[in-house]
Amino acid sequence: MQANTVKSRTRKTRRSTDTGKGKPRTFSAPASAPLVPECDRPTPGHYTAQAIDHAFKANLARLTLGISPAGLATSYFNWFSHLALSPGKHMELVEKAARKAARIMIHAGTAGMNAEAPPCIEPLPQDRRFSGEAWKQWPFNMISQSFLLTQQWWHNATTEIDGLSKEDEHAVSFMARQMLDRYAPSNMLWANPEALKATAAQGGANLMRGAMHMADDWQRTIAGKKPSGADAFQVGRDVGVTPGKVIYRNHLIELIQYEPTTKQVFREPVLIVPAWIMKYYILDLSPHNSLVKYLVEQGHTVFMISWRNPTSEDRDLGMDDYRELGVMDALDAVSAIIPDTQVHAVGYCLGGTLLSIAAAAMARDGDDRLKSISTFATQVDFTEAGELMLFIRESEVAYLENMMWDQGVLDGYQMAGAFQMLRTNDLVWSRMVHDYMLGERQEMNDLMAWNADLTRMPYRMHSEYLRSLFLDNDLASGRFTVGERPINLADIRAPIFAVGTVKDHVAPWRSVHKITFHPATDVTFLLTSGGHNAGIVSEPGHPRRSYQVATKKAGERYIDPDTWMAEAPSKDGSWWPEWQAWLAGQSTEDAALPAMGAPDKGYAPLCDAPGTYVLQQ
Repeated sequence: MQANTVKSRTRKTRRSTDTGKGKPRTFSAPASAPLVPECDRPTPGHYTAQAIDHAFKANLARLTLGISPAGLATSYFNWFSHLALSPGKHMELVEKAARKAARIMIHAGTAGMNAEAPPCIEPLPQDRRFSGEAWKQWPFNMISQSFLLTQQWWHNATTEIDGLSKEDEHAVSFMARQMLDRYAPSNMLWANPEALKATAAQGGANLMRGAMHMADDWQRTIAGKKPSGADAFQVGRDVGVTPGKVIYRNHLIELIQYEPTTKQVFREPVLIVPAWIMKYYILDLSPHNSLVKYLVEQGHTVFMISWRNPTSEDRDLGMDDYRELGVMDALDAVSAIIPDTQVHAVGYCLGGTLLSIAAAAMARDGDDRLKSISTFATQVDFTEAGELMLFIRESEVAYLENMMWDQGVLDGYQMAGAFQMLRTNDLVWSRMVHDYMLGERQEMNDLMAWNADLTRMPYRMHSEYLRSLFLDNDLASGRFTVGERPINLADIRAPIFAVGTVKDHVAPWRSVHKITFHPATDVTFLLTSGGHNAGIVSEPGHPRRSYQVATKKAGERYIDPDTWMAEAPSKDGSWWPEWQAWLAGQSTEDAALPAMGAPDKGYAPLCDAPGTYVLQQ
């Protein structure tokens, strides 16, 4: 522990002289760079042209939600040209179209004679648009069945084309699905039997309410206000209410230490690193589903990082600033308040990726302050990052960088738009039908209110994140550098507990599972029901929750995700007790209650939780 004390003292000296703001980097050509002929050197006109391109693309990106038209056009051209050169595929598509036409005609005759006739095509399990009884009545059964057959045909038309890259195939298939979902019969008043029934029964009152809802939503969006009903969940009053103190603050974080509720606590404290793409209080929602409150009640001393919501002035904050001012400064504070003991580090989503980077750098440098590492919905290998990769190709990243270059940050609404495109049926079109056609407001809950509490991301950090991790996969490949030296996840020796969620569209569980073949340590992988957020907020007593869990010991053979799912035992209920039992097993004897902060070491309580940064808009 003496070496760690020296490290902390060195870092504290750096922190005391730091202004707290990210320092812009300057780049220059190396001294040995070859001379450029004068005729080929950039002219003032060259830089003017670049500025014009940046400004034009930045403004265009605001209209297209950061999606590059050039990237889409390239994918569509590649699809069309490869399809044009595939006569066998033409024959197959013509045959499939004829067979589907015959199926719908036969079904029409069968359904006309027997109202209980089974459908000729079933929707996908996650597609609930046509599940109501009204969709089984003529002519709406024929409309929905025709749409599903058309959707299936377009899937065939955009996949398995000889010579077409998987990236272009996924992009074209995704956009075709988006267009079909936009014009689905469930979104049309005249073709939606449930909306027509409500309109007839209420004399159009539902449409009047829907118009009012639409106008209210539009006004809130233009004014930058939260959605209707979100004001019922105020941070510090309704959510984020677990008692605690902010015991440290720098330009990027506030560190919260929560008050104990037990007479004794486990010796090792827990430090949680949430993602800065979201507000921290998803892990401290209402008292009944707060992970922080649950841990405190089990006898853990809990610290939480609360990230600052950056502005355009923070444009030059990079990934290493988030590691230094975030994880490392917080770890220094925890080590000062509870000295001579190791720390259980926990990371959620992007926070887990940053924690993994910090842990690998610490392992490389001989810093052994981490007792264990837990990651929730976290990716460290981005080769299979799911449909999110459709927005993170070179064309898209360069286009997005122009928008961020102009603004200095990526705005939360722009980020939310990209995530909504991954689940348009659930997040866009179903809401339009429910709120605007049926005229019914969906009741707001704490998780939905949190999801609407948007944050921003600095230009430099987000660009580095997209390029180094998503595009180049540097972390998993051993090329990611910290302190101008590469780090390797295989250097980590602290045991790892990784959680993935079955329906995660942001960090697909098979991608999260890749943590099992990187570090040379024990890795416990747990797969829980639910999605990226709801699967993590899974308190004991939550209905319809289940999970699978298994541990891979250091040195054991790798098990692929599908085999793992087939072999790992299943359990009913919340995964929280399983993880807490693992944490307790990694902890030592009970200890006396720690003091709140350490004023004599520069960590005096500054204010009550939830602090000030979480309230920034």
